[in-house]
Amino acid sequence: MLNYRILAVLKRELKERLFSKAFIITTFLIPGLMIFVVGLQVLLRSTESKNLNFEFITEDQKLIDRFKKELLQSDFVTKRNYNFNFYSMSKEKLYEYIQKKRNEITEEKLTGIIFIPSSTLKDKRVEYYSKSPQNLTLSRELEEPINKVLVDVYFMNKALSQEELNFVRKGIDFSGFKVSKDENIKKEGYGNLILAYVFSLLLYISLLVIGQLTMQSVIEEKSNRIVEIVLSSVNPKELMIGKILGASITGLVQMGIWIFTIIGITSFSWVMLPEDLIMTIDPKIVAYVLLSFFIGLVLFISLFATIGAIFDNPQDASSGIAPIIMLIIVPFFIAISIMEDPNKPYAEIASMLPFFSVIVMPSRMSLVDVPNWQLFVSILLNILSIFALFPIAGKIYRVGILVTGKKPKWSEVIRWLKYKY
Repeated sequence: MLNYRILAVLKRELKERLFSKAFIITTFLIPGLMIFVVGLQVLLRSTESKNLNFEFITEDQKLIDRFKKELLQSDFVTKRNYNFNFYSMSKEKLYEYIQKKRNEITEEKLTGIIFIPSSTLKDKRVEYYSKSPQNLTLSRELEEPINKVLVDVYFMNKALSQEELNFVRKGIDFSGFKVSKDENIKKEGYGNLILAYVFSLLLYISLLVIGQLTMQSVIEEKSNRIVEIVLSSVNPKELMIGKILGASITGLVQMGIWIFTIIGITSFSWVMLPEDLIMTIDPKIVAYVLLSFFIGLVLFISLFATIGAIFDNPQDASSGIAPIIMLIIVPFFIAISIMEDPNKPYAEIASMLPFFSVIVMPSRMSLVDVPNWQLFVSILLNILSIFALFPIAGKIYRVGILVTGKKPKWSEVIRWLKYKY
C-alpha cells in the first residue's frame, strides 16, 4: 500500500533519475547507436575488397569462352574491378600449377584460383584455392554467372527456348502471407523480423542497464551512510519500494520514448522502404510490451536492489548478480533463436515463464499471432513472482542495508530471512 513516505522516496528517485545525465544520454544514445550500426553496415558494404586478381581454370576447354563472356559482363566484376585470367587444364596438372603459384597466393598477389572440373556439369561442385577460401561474398557473387553457364551447357542440345532457359536458371523466391483469425490474408516480408530483433535488443539492454544502475545507487547510499539518514524518516521496506518503483517508472518512460520513436520513424519512412522491410506494429504489441516491461522491471530491479543491499562495493556484488544477469541473457538468446522459427517447441513455454516472458513474448508477438490467454498468463505469472519475491527481498534488504564492513557469506544472508521484526 502506497503512503506519503513511499511517494516521497518515489518523487526523489524520479527527480534524480529522469533529469540525470545518464538517463538523457542513454535515452538518445541507443536509437543513435542503432542508426550508427545500420550506417556502419552500409559503409562496410561500400568498402568491400576491390582490385582482386583471380585465375579461372576449367577442365573442359569448350567452357572457357562461355565463362569469359558471362563473367566479364557481370555487374560485380565491373563495379569492384575484379581481374580474371582464364585457362584450361586437367585436374592432375592443376595441383602442380598450384604449387608453382603458392607464393603468389600466400603473398596475396593472386587472390585465388577458381577451378571448374568436368564433373561440375553433374554435381555443380566448384573448387576454390586461396589463402582465405571461405569468402562468402565471392561465392555469392559467382554463383549466378557460373550457374547460368552450367545451365546453358547442360540444356544446349535439348532444344529449349530462351524463355525456358531463363526459367531454369531462376532461383526460388518465397513470398510469405500471414493468415490470422481477425485480419485478411496479407503479404508479410522481413520487417517484423527486424522488429522482433529490435524489441529483444532494447529490452535486453534496458533491463541490464537500469538494474545495474539501481544496484550501484543502493551500494553508494549504503557505503556513504546516506541511507542511515534516509531511514530516520522511512523504514527499509518503504525505501526499497520507493526505489524500485522510481527505477521502474524511469525505465518505462525510456522504453516508451524508444518505442514511439521507432513507430514515428517507420510511419514516415514506409514510402522509402522496400515492401519486404515494412514493419507492422500492432497497438496490442506496444501495449503489452510497455505493461510487461514495467512488471518485469519491478521484478528484476527488486533482485538488483537486494544484491546492492547485501554488498558494500560493486566488485563483491558482481558475484551475486551473475545469476540475475543469466535470467536476462538466456531469454535474449531464446528470443533471437525463435526468429528462425517462432513455432519451436520451447518458444511458447519460454514466452510465458516468469523473467523470460519480458523479452521472449514481444519477439514472438512480432512474428506470430499469440492467443490472449497466453499474454494474460505471462503477465499473471510475473505478478505472482513479484508477490512471492518481495517478502524475501524485503527481509534481506532490511538487514543488509545497515550491515557494513566485511563481505557477508551467503549462509549469513540466509539467516537474515529468519529474523523477526
